[in-house]
Amino acid sequence: MTPPLSDHPVARRDLVLVVDDSPDTLGMIHHALDNAGLTALLALEGRQALSIADKMVPDIILMDAVMPEMDGFETCRQLKLQPALHPIPVIFMTGLSDTDDILRGFDAGGVDYLTKPVHPDELVARIRVHLANARLTQSARTALDRAGQLMFATDAHGALRWATPQAEQLLQAQVFNPGFMTQHLRHWLGEPPERGQQRALGDAGLRLRFLGTPAPGEYLFRLLQRDGEAELALLRETLHLTQREAQVLLWIAQGKTNREIGEILSLSPRTVNKHLEQIFRKLGVENRTSAAAMAISHLTQT
Repeated sequence: MTPPLSDHPVARRDLVLVVDDSPDTLGMIHHALDNAGLTALLALEGRQALSIADKMVPDIILMDAVMPEMDGFETCRQLKLQPALHPIPVIFMTGLSDTDDILRGFDAGGVDYLTKPVHPDELVARIRVHLANARLTQSARTALDRAGQLMFATDAHGALRWATPQAEQLLQAQVFNPGFMTQHLRHWLGEPPERGQQRALGDAGLRLRFLGTPAPGEYLFRLLQRDGEAELALLRETLHLTQREAQVLLWIAQGKTNREIGEILSLSPRTVNKHLEQIFRKLGVENRTSAAAMAISHLTQT
């Protein structure tokens, strides 16, 4: 006997936020998306789009570049300021064909553009490609979380670009003032930090490790609990060290002297030296600089 229709799971339709000041264009795109099994959320101007996205996060956004009051470029920038919306792909729709205008769209956070008049088949094809790419990216970030790699990236001003799910939850739960974090990172990035360098994030019980710049204008960080147990476990397992050797090496990687390490771990300088001799032997290196470099390499690999 066939079960009632309500017992069948209903597949969720992808949400497409369409922003355009032309009702005719909105109608045409709505019809094309509906035929393709996609749900359209329609906005006639930028501020309306911000309001809709604040209430219901779309899976992808189609953005008209030229609109009165707030144009598509500024609307995109405003959307990207919100962590929940930052990873959402934005495709610009524009009658503009100048290279400068296309570059403005990418600079604002867009991933693609279509020249008007928009062809429905091409539009749907582009949407499906970018939805698939966004899901692969999110899956990779979730996998990093599961491997204990709580990571996030910012721009040169310290503004959040993306974060793995658990890293984002930790930041939201423990960093009560996002403006403070941005200011803190902006100051640090201005130095600039060296790869592997660490810094406490205020009094939130968190530390940050700088991992480098994987892409132009993108600065990558790993979020760490202050006790560093995950890092110690990584050094123990990958470099075959004892717990105490891993502790000594971790502090060496942070630039501490033998005297400072002895004070931190309640060890005599002679005992610290003995641990260093064992570390050098196991790592096959001759000095603390090489040992620190090897530790940083393992701690910053993604």
